[in-house]
Amino acid sequence: MKKASLIGVSTTTTFYMLCGVLGYAAFGSSAPGNFLTGFGFYEPFWLVDIGNVCIVVHLVGAYQVFCQPIYQFVEGCARSRWPDSAFLHAERVLRLPAVLGGGEFPVSPFRLVWRTAYVVLTAVVAMLFPFFNDFLGLIGAVSFWPLTVYFPVEMYMAQAKVRRFSPTWTWMNVLSVACLVVSVLAAAGSVQGLIKDVAGYKPFKVS
Repeated sequence: MKKASLIGVSTTTTFYMLCGVLGYAAFGSSAPGNFLTGFGFYEPFWLVDIGNVCIVVHLVGAYQVFCQPIYQFVEGCARSRWPDSAFLHAERVLRLPAVLGGGEFPVSPFRLVWRTAYVVLTAVVAMLFPFFNDFLGLIGAVSFWPLTVYFPVEMYMAQAKVRRFSPTWTWMNVLSVACLVVSVLAAAGSVQGLIKDVAGYKPFKVS
């Protein structure tokens, strides 16, 4: 876990710093949200397409990761609230033909309906409010500190039984607070960008 976190956080930090810091140093506040097409150039097309494919792959995976806790929470609450509901507790086995690889997969009608409705709803909201960069920045800022810093730090200190007010405990908490400040500032910047976008906003249209 430590090695995976080190590689993952180091890689993302490198790319974010290259795009954010160097982009701001070169273009200031006029730095575009999309470096590939923000300057009005759409060639070479293959480079832009590769960039867009990478964004789709990244966000589809991230969407699944972030949605799983929501799915589990809603489904758990619904089943505990209506324990006698046949619809909520039904499980059907889907058998795939050998041509498709075979195998049996449990399918819940409730999960199928609820998760499909959730995906459709989020897709409509995304089309209704096309503030991709600022909204993505807000989500990243809000989730960065608790998921990337606070919980891993607290789990490590609990697992390693780090003594309170020891040098390790102190510096780990200094790191956590510093990252919290960064998250708050990033969230404030994203909110300011969203407010600016809303000023000239028209539903289902992008400028």
